[in-house]
Amino acid sequence: MAETDWNPWRRFLALPNESRTKTVIVAFLVSVVCALLVSGATVLLRPIQTANRAAEEQARIADLVSSIPGMAALLEQSGGTLSTVIIDLQRGRAAQDVTSGTLDTALADPANWTALDAEADVAGLGQRPDYVQIFLLRDGEDVSLALLPVTGQGYGGRIDAILALQGDMKTIAGITITGHSETPGLGGRIEERAWQASFPGTEIRDDTGEVRFRVARGRATNAHEVDGITGATRTGNGVTRMMRFWLGPDGYGPLLDAIERGEF
Repeated sequence: MAETDWNPWRRFLALPNESRTKTVIVAFLVSVVCALLVSGATVLLRPIQTANRAAEEQARIADLVSSIPGMAALLEQSGGTLSTVIIDLQRGRAAQDVTSGTLDTALADPANWTALDAEADVAGLGQRPDYVQIFLLRDGEDVSLALLPVTGQGYGGRIDAILALQGDMKTIAGITITGHSETPGLGGRIEERAWQASFPGTEIRDDTGEVRFRVARGRATNAHEVDGITGATRTGNGVTRMMRFWLGPDGYGPLLDAIERGEF
């Protein structure tokens, strides 16, 4: 009579290959080994993956910003690291549950828009999104430049622009008009670089914090004004109202205050 082999591993190997028990155990062992290999690779590759995602994000932001006329040169002069942030406008802080990837979905929900009453709606928007994507340039821990999308009603229709503010959040670094329906040769001249060149250095607020920016009816006469365009007073008024809304309490005002206090 053959001696019984009590070694479980040898007894397992001695089972026929057709054995259901052997098949199940082999499948289980293979899955455990694969899971361990995948987990180990994930841990080892995580720093590389994180670095690659950061590089891809920077490349995406750089491509987006470089498509905005005049902004690439402005960023080159400023230096630092550019990042994109989704802002909760009501709180003046980074959004907790909305990212660049989910922003469009969030704004498709009417609940994520705020209706504006007539007194607050100086830009003629009707409603304002609760979340906006902005770009911040940092020099170390400090914000050195903020790129803010702004929009409002001009004489011929909607005006869209990107406003760049210096790190003090009081001084305009530049502006570019990204879309408009103004009259060619008149209000349409807001897209000309020569007119936009009057913006850098303009102070948006006075010492009390009140938004004072204004497009003048002629030449600018103080630190809060930019030159007007002859024959395009209504377009200039539209730009004034647009800027005052977005720089005020219903727009980026709470965010600008937080950055200025060093809380962002």
